[in-house]
Amino acid sequence: MKQYFSNIKDAVVTTAIGFGVTFRHLFTRSVTLQYPDERWDIPERSRMRLHMDWEDCIGCYKCARACPVDCIHITTTKVPKDFDQLGETKNGTSKRLLVEQFDIDMSECMYCALCVYPCPEDCLYMTREYEFSVYDRDELIYDFALVPEQLKEDAYEAIEEEKQRKEEARRRKKAEREAKKAREAEDSDNSDEEE
Repeated sequence: MKQYFSNIKDAVVTTAIGFGVTFRHLFTRSVTLQYPDERWDIPERSRMRLHMDWEDCIGCYKCARACPVDCIHITTTKVPKDFDQLGETKNGTSKRLLVEQFDIDMSECMYCALCVYPCPEDCLYMTREYEFSVYDRDELIYDFALVPEQLKEDAYEAIEEEKQRKEEARRRKKAEREAKKAREAEDSDNSDEEE
């Protein structure tokens, strides 16, 4: 019988202690936020989603080489020197490569920012955007190459013209070499006949 009342006393005391803790926390400042209605202030130098300004990219591959998980995929095409439609970057660097593909797979990114520092044009940077959850992983592959179709067509046309010019120059040189050889052979035949 004594044990029975002792258990009742323990239950009442521990319940009172629990209510005391709860009551005390009613008057303390909360440490959680009601997300998504409330949001934490993100530090200024935080590293969240990557972003790339395609207009300033020169296609140097430095970011892709620096990436430890190979989540940056770049495809470039070299354009002829006289093709000036690619323009310049904001730093005044003339663009020599057409960046046709610049994909970043954020599902593989480890947010180390090692790709940001080697960029000579400062066109790749980490944003403070952290809300980019999606249902499909393919949606985490960001395509930053915004090549206008007309620019692409003009670049391919210029590349084809340069290729034809080089082929024509190669044929001309070959024909000149053969003509030179023929003249030399003819001269040697004439000199043999004179002897």
